[in-house]
Amino acid sequence: MKLAFSSLGVPGLPLPDVIRLATEYGYHGVELRAHPEEPVHTGLTAGQRAEAAAAFEAAGVEVTGLAGYARVAAPGDDDPVLAELRELLDLARDLGAPFVRVFPGGSEEQDAAEADATAARRLGTAAEYATDAGVRILLETHDSHRTGAAAMRVLGLVGHRQVGALWDVMHTWLGGEQPASTYAALSPHLGYVQVKDIASADDTTPVPLGAGVLPLTECVELLSREGWDGWLCWEYEKRWYEAAAPLPGLLAAGREHLGRLLNEAA
Repeated sequence: MKLAFSSLGVPGLPLPDVIRLATEYGYHGVELRAHPEEPVHTGLTAGQRAEAAAAFEAAGVEVTGLAGYARVAAPGDDDPVLAELRELLDLARDLGAPFVRVFPGGSEEQDAAEADATAARRLGTAAEYATDAGVRILLETHDSHRTGAAAMRVLGLVGHRQVGALWDVMHTWLGGEQPASTYAALSPHLGYVQVKDIASADDTTPVPLGAGVLPLTECVELLSREGWDGWLCWEYEKRWYEAAAPLPGLLAAGREHLGRLLNEAA
């Protein structure tokens, strides 16, 4: 398994500094948050995209994926969601990123079957565009579909190889799903895994890996036992928790902790 971290942990940090952190602390890749307040977003020019891609390539650091904010199950017209997806897929293609993360984003007013059908319809439509771009769309276990079982209700309807799953270990745990059950549901579709740690179920403030309550050891052991060899991406949600410790000071220990879990699992 290869290790990455998300730029969500270093909000607004210029790309050269993000790349430097990855190389300095031994991370193979970076998941880039795609948002207007970040250095990477869909408004970048062709030249800016080429420059960013070249910087990552020169450093030997991979762009593991783009963390987009399209909400595929949300109520409303399909066209704005599909347009957002196409823009994200174009950006991922230009940066050499293999994945685009999307959220379910269903509302409490929706019937579950309606939300599933809406998400599946949009993802199925976008899948052909994703094929042309050479990028996979990954539905994250999050919000209205926070467990692997819930995500599979959508992915089973889509049935397209360019649409898969992103396993966020916090949300499946908060949803009461055991890691073995999550993996069994998502394994045929799994793009990569977001690891993190939190203080408690009632306090999701990010803490250093291994210092919280999430079953990281169990998750890594399971993935290793199953022979899964994709990305483990540390998503430290500093952007949403300003009081959390700065990520750069935690990266070395986080890398060591994940390395230790991998060695023990092997």
